[in-house]
Amino acid sequence: MRAPYRALLGVLILWPGPANAVEKLPALGVEIDQTSVSGISSGAFMAGQFQVAFSSLVVGAGIVAGGPYGCAETTWSELGFPTFGGFMNIGEATKVCMAATAGQPDGRALAEDAAAMARDGRIDPIAGLLDDRVYLFHGQGDSVVAEPAVTAAEIFYRSLGVPSAHLQAMYSLPAGRAGHALIVVADGSACDLNGPPFIDACDYDQAGEILSWIYPDIDRGRGPGLAGGEQLEFDQGEFLTGAVGYGVAREGVVYIPATCREQPGCRVHIAFHGCLQSRTTEGFGDAFIERTGYLGWADANRLVILFPQTNANTAPNACWDWWGHASDDFLSRQAPQLSAVRAMLDRLAQLPS
Repeated sequence: MRAPYRALLGVLILWPGPANAVEKLPALGVEIDQTSVSGISSGAFMAGQFQVAFSSLVVGAGIVAGGPYGCAETTWSELGFPTFGGFMNIGEATKVCMAATAGQPDGRALAEDAAAMARDGRIDPIAGLLDDRVYLFHGQGDSVVAEPAVTAAEIFYRSLGVPSAHLQAMYSLPAGRAGHALIVVADGSACDLNGPPFIDACDYDQAGEILSWIYPDIDRGRGPGLAGGEQLEFDQGEFLTGAVGYGVAREGVVYIPATCREQPGCRVHIAFHGCLQSRTTEGFGDAFIERTGYLGWADANRLVILFPQTNANTAPNACWDWWGHASDDFLSRQAPQLSAVRAMLDRLAQLPS
């Protein structure tokens, strides 16, 4: 079933009625060309996709338990044939990009593929990546995504010309063998857990490390603190027609420090949740938003944190589309999920009226 028909079916069957109106994402006058991204697992792949597709706007990325851009694309989909809801790429995604049991991702070859896409105008020029700051992480106890995926991402960025001084790759923690998770100081599962909610306590503030690596001017002496800003639910549907059919939830969340309402010029960090971490995942709620540590850094450093959300009813395991399950075109600037998040960013960049 092609994407437009999937989208229509999703709207007819799963899109809720207008009974509970949600707010519009506000215009805040943010500095759009100072945007950064991060994510865990499928969110890590998605963060890398957004960074590469829109490198002219993105200044850095945090990739936690994720592989390089384009990792799951096969020759079949690269030639433009339909993925049949991601079926043609799922083996590459699971056996190469995740488990590495049927081969390992080739970071250099994927860098060449990305450069070719840039030359074809499907993504921003590669030059936009050269001054980015990139944080990569793989936990020693991660049994979901194998270490070669993250080392391939490191090779990918180096091959494209990201300087060593801008690249931080971590493969161990002093406090324990971290599992497949975004890592926090406390209020998480056992450090080596490889299951929900994929938030593990290893006495390590990963959100803070990501943000301070990407933005060296962050005031580490003033974070993390208690979140005192505004946590706003907004309508994601206005940014993607038939959003549910493309695996996108009706509502997303944005965190807005009070000073970013009062004065334009804040920066935006986009945090992509992993599989099974969407607010639409049964029983999960706002754990990814409230327990991963991003909010504590936002107020003191004038950071708007955007938390886009997938729909657990139409996205497999609430995963982001990094292997073509929502669209045959899932890597370019026109990819439905990528372009929708870009449109959210454009709204935030508008000056408030």
